[in-house]
Amino acid sequence: QLRLVESGGGLVQPGGSLRLSCAASGFTMDGYAIGWFRQAPGKEREGVSCISNRGGSGIYADAVKGRFTISRDNAKNTVFLQMDRLKTEDTAVYYCARRRLSFCLGYRAHDYDYWGQGTQVTVSS
Repeated sequence: QLRLVESGGGLVQPGGSLRLSCAASGFTMDGYAIGWFRQAPGKEREGVSCISNRGGSGIYADAVKGRFTISRDNAKNTVFLQMDRLKTEDTAVYYCARRRLSFCLGYRAHDYDYWGQGTQVTVSS
């Protein structure tokens, strides 16, 4: 059964850091780009970052550029999102999703076919 499972969320103070993980099972990640999305209470889901199947620098939403870093370890079938200098506005449920193709090109939801259940990130003092 194909699954994506996020972990690493929690409560952190503003300026702090968290590292999210997205572990895949039931398929080999190295054929697909993987994206991170988030949804804050009362807001629409938004794309945060995406990394192509072979890795590289990834793409980022303007709101997180320079603070978040996406990476992947295909041998471990896992993608990571390092989040530094967190702000209160980063509070949201974070989801990873498998893109239908191997490269990143935006964050249209229908381009992503499998989604994890999410992990809560709360940034608060």
